[in-house]
Amino acid sequence: MLALAGVLAACGQDTDNTTKQDTSDSRDTAPVRADAGDGEPLVTGLPDFTALVKKEAPAVVNISTVTRRERSQQSQMDQLPEMFRRFFDEFGGGPGGPGGAPAPRSETESLGSGFIISSDGYVLTNYHVVGEADEIVVRLQDRRELDAELIGSDPQSDLALIKVDASDLPVVDIGSSDDLQVGEWVLAIGAPFGFDSSVTAGIVSAKGRSLPTDNYVPFIQTDVAINPGNSGGPLFNLNGQVVGINSQIVSRSGGYMGLSFAIPIDLAMDVADQLKETGEVSRGWLGVLIQEVDRDLAESFGLDKPMGALVAQVQSGSPAAEAGLQPGDVIIAFNGREIQRSAQLPKWVGALKAGTEAEMTVVRDGDEKTLEVTVGELPDNPQAGMAGQPDQDQGESDKLGLEVRAASAAELARVKADHGVVITGVQDGPAARAGLSSGDLLVSLNGKPVDSLDAYREIAADLPDEGTVPALVNRDGNARFVAIKL
Repeated sequence: MLALAGVLAACGQDTDNTTKQDTSDSRDTAPVRADAGDGEPLVTGLPDFTALVKKEAPAVVNISTVTRRERSQQSQMDQLPEMFRRFFDEFGGGPGGPGGAPAPRSETESLGSGFIISSDGYVLTNYHVVGEADEIVVRLQDRRELDAELIGSDPQSDLALIKVDASDLPVVDIGSSDDLQVGEWVLAIGAPFGFDSSVTAGIVSAKGRSLPTDNYVPFIQTDVAINPGNSGGPLFNLNGQVVGINSQIVSRSGGYMGLSFAIPIDLAMDVADQLKETGEVSRGWLGVLIQEVDRDLAESFGLDKPMGALVAQVQSGSPAAEAGLQPGDVIIAFNGREIQRSAQLPKWVGALKAGTEAEMTVVRDGDEKTLEVTVGELPDNPQAGMAGQPDQDQGESDKLGLEVRAASAAELARVKADHGVVITGVQDGPAARAGLSSGDLLVSLNGKPVDSLDAYREIAADLPDEGTVPALVNRDGNARFVAIKL
């Protein structure tokens, strides 16, 4: 998981245009040269974006929304991280307002950006800009203001498709995010803080970023200055093609701090096509909970290096269960693509249609296996149906420093597990050093299921005196492997 020093914030809504802006131009316009080693320059100077802006800006729109229901207003605000909600409070846009005034019950206004993808009025933007709105108004560069209809939205990817009743509208040129290179110049057009048609530029600083709030989007990371109001606006390459949709920022203050994230346009256009056709999005699903493989876990599972997606839990009746996937399997390849980090797997699976046949390479007990799976469709509650009925017994102590007891049916149902023993105490020892704590449900140990106290005693007694063994622990409904060093 990506470690973020700041706060991940949706960058799309603002309700006040009075924020003081630093209008000084700190860009160094002198040509820059870097020698490739053969006398040829890698960079000959900074690009001139004027022609690109003149051509593409007319297809970029401002989006304003009105939410009249207090319930919808609060729901929309709750989607944003706490730090960003405080940003709204400062400018009177969120519940509470300045001075602790009560939240308005009549209507709430917000601003964002979008861009026209067809001349008959289809506009692509972010879900968090329009998803909860009662009214949507699109303002074109020629100052026309048109009412818009929400065609469909997809909270999972933070995308929405809206339409205005117009024809012969200017459209953007759609490019390919797959062709985008790290270090390439990119440019954003949007309405930060409500300032129309603002242009900012920078470079692509990374691709395929995974963020804590999004499982299905391999974000494009840039250093383009993006602020509230930019959300839903396009990210262009130097050819004037849209390669991404500006969506999120990392910030401690609610404003731009050098890390901006855009949704790849290839993914966005696929979502837009589905929304246009059916009003909803179909997404592939395996039915597993996975986690990252660190160095200790790699050693405990017999891997040469940390890689792959470690299966912590398999939902009963899911495509993964039918394919024979088991907790403790490490998926190292999916459809021939090697998995370096676990976050890659949900994106690749989610991009497939339900019913697609796929192939997985897994490491199980130190050996590689190939499994065939038929991808299912992501349900509304993908973790439903994992409860079970274990046996009952009395407490037990262990040389690992654990005190355990049998889990009740209610305890298993609460954390959506079908077996395990409850840890009631942790003394100094290997388990404590591994981070286990009272209340954890121990589901497996050293690759073997802990489905009773007798099974736990037997497994614990057979543990080697030295080495590293994996333990599957369920904590508050989240299954996770830990490496226990003996």
